[in-house]
Amino acid sequence: MVETQVMDAETVRSRPGSLWYDAWLELRHRVIFWFSAAILVVATAMALLPGLFASFGPNEGCNLRMSKKGPIGDAVFGYDTQGCEYWSQIVHGTRASVLIGIAVTAFALLISVVLGMLAGYYGGWMDAFISRLTDVFFGIPFVLGATVILIAFPDHGVWAMTLVLVVLGWTTMTRLMRAQVIAVRDMDFVAAARMLGASDRRIMFKHILPNAIAPVFVVAMLNVGNVIAGEATLDYLGVGLQYPEVSWGLQLNVAQAYFAEYPHLLVFPALFLTATVLSFLLLGDVVRDALDPKLR
Repeated sequence: MVETQVMDAETVRSRPGSLWYDAWLELRHRVIFWFSAAILVVATAMALLPGLFASFGPNEGCNLRMSKKGPIGDAVFGYDTQGCEYWSQIVHGTRASVLIGIAVTAFALLISVVLGMLAGYYGGWMDAFISRLTDVFFGIPFVLGATVILIAFPDHGVWAMTLVLVVLGWTTMTRLMRAQVIAVRDMDFVAAARMLGASDRRIMFKHILPNAIAPVFVVAMLNVGNVIAGEATLDYLGVGLQYPEVSWGLQLNVAQAYFAEYPHLLVFPALFLTATVLSFLLLGDVVRDALDPKLR
């Protein structure tokens, strides 16, 4: 009886798991994974629950007599040009950057999955149309295109920024999704499902999507960092979010004129922005390595 239980346990341990489960077994031993995940958990908590980290609301508790003072007393990050406690402003600046980064990537991923599935599965005129449409948008420079659109519509907020970045940010993932679907659609298990009478929708979402989404998901994780950097760049150039919105890019825009005398105005938001973007990129890299057996 004991021998049977031991054999059953060994069989369970040796049974091959899913791709995602095997990736998790690999990821949990990676220091970079836990380090990046910890930073992103903190950044997400700051974006969702800023009151837990900040003493004041956005643009609140400001005193012009404290304008541009460096770290002093309880204000370990000093004060900004309006005399607002800089730590509180940086915490509230997290929301716009993280929200836009995640929202843009989520909507762009949804568009990419739908268009990539249709183009890769059906081929023909649908593939040609979606591919040419993708080429058109792919040819628009990301920052330049967003700058032109945002200047044309100056009264924009977070959701307008999100819409503009989604319109310009779905092309790479769509190309990759199409290529993955083409690689999977002619495999034996898909042919077997088709012969058994499965509908196109069932084949696409039950059989093809789970086997094609992994590389696209990794690119999406990398894309969050790129979107956050792009949003900060637009804010820095003065065409993104506008006051009274609070974001790291806006803080960098204001700080550039005072860097020589008051370096803390630029250093602190730059550190938070760099840490967040780098964490998304590192997390995407380690997940990509874990999902690719050849890179383990």
